[in-house]
Amino acid sequence: MNETTARAGLTRIIEPNDLTGAALVAILGAVEAYKLIREHTGPTPARTQQQVADLLDAHGAARSSLRLDAGLDRWRARASVANPQADLQLMSNLGGGILLPGDENWPRGFDALGLAAPHALWYRGKGAIDTLREPNTLVAIVGSRDATEYGRTITAELASGLVRRGICIVSGGAYGIDAKAHEAALAEEPPAGEATTRPSTIAVMAGGLDRFYPAGNEDLLYQVHREGLLISEVAPGSTPTRWRFLQRNRLIAALCSLTIVSEARWRSGALSTAHHAAEMGREVGAVPGSIYSANSAGCHRLIREGAATLITDAAEALELLGKTHAPHPAKDSPPIGEVNAAKAEDAREYDGLDVQDLLLLDALPIRSPRTVDELAILAGLGIGSILGGLSRLAAKGLTESKPDGWIRRYPTGKPKQRMRQDSDPLPRE
Repeated sequence: MNETTARAGLTRIIEPNDLTGAALVAILGAVEAYKLIREHTGPTPARTQQQVADLLDAHGAARSSLRLDAGLDRWRARASVANPQADLQLMSNLGGGILLPGDENWPRGFDALGLAAPHALWYRGKGAIDTLREPNTLVAIVGSRDATEYGRTITAELASGLVRRGICIVSGGAYGIDAKAHEAALAEEPPAGEATTRPSTIAVMAGGLDRFYPAGNEDLLYQVHREGLLISEVAPGSTPTRWRFLQRNRLIAALCSLTIVSEARWRSGALSTAHHAAEMGREVGAVPGSIYSANSAGCHRLIREGAATLITDAAEALELLGKTHAPHPAKDSPPIGEVNAAKAEDAREYDGLDVQDLLLLDALPIRSPRTVDELAILAGLGIGSILGGLSRLAAKGLTESKPDGWIRRYPTGKPKQRMRQDSDPLPRE
């Protein structure tokens, strides 16, 4: 038996995030662990039992998890009917396969899971599998199944804006927010210069990949299969259960550098994805909604508790991700900052200035020029800071030099209403 066959078998026998099984594999290796589960009878080998208990204790596992004999008892029934060769053949027939830890395309983000990492990862779809490798190009968008029109709209805007900048959207294939995230990502054209096999979206499934679940999303998931990727940590034929749905969330969080909750109720399962991400030190964003909407209560909870950063558009998501510009901008796509029209209308010419330059800008008059010495007094800055600041502001078109001093300029037009800056506290001759 080889490593591939053994790990394929383990994905059918051991439940996701079963730390006892993970410890056994870490100590014996996948092949020997699989043989022990299938073939060993009688008392558990004392040395192996102690090694498993010590490893789990070092990871703070519950005492009930330390007993290897209990694990062997619950695994043997499945082991007796496991047929990993048949599972591998089935996935091959479906155009998929399996990834193992250590493979070139194994997700680097799974390193953060430690013992909770999957034994293997099944995949299916036409998208390039190497997309899974780098978490910085993956963003998760999750939320409630009973999404409102507001939630679906903001989800579509986020997904579309991110895909246009070369980001792949990861979600769980469920109804509501998940479905809208996949749908919006699939609707976007790949960025210019991007390989056509790079998927725009990846669905992380809670059950086996031999069928699309939920049935109501079958057409959507088939499209994800045609143009993107579906992945799962459980063998084909495995039923999606409540436990597997919850454990699936840790994989979504681990795959991506950023998780966004676009709409979620107070106790939404999407919050578990956000908490997994936060525990791994990943970035978490949450979209605010109406304070009267129960569907946004979970997002508000994350923001209030400091577990998430408030975001309103794709530009802020990219900023949180650490991408200030698109690696592969789509042809003829609008600048990312224009995703939120209200924010564009509210932009100010002085946005981005540091504190000293803002103080200097406030000291500049509209009509009667001021000298460098006068500006130093009003702004409370040294002459060197004034001279450097004037140079920077002039480059932005915010000030202009006159024969007897400096005045304020407005490159995009003077605001309709503003406080008068003509009054001069300094005596003039």
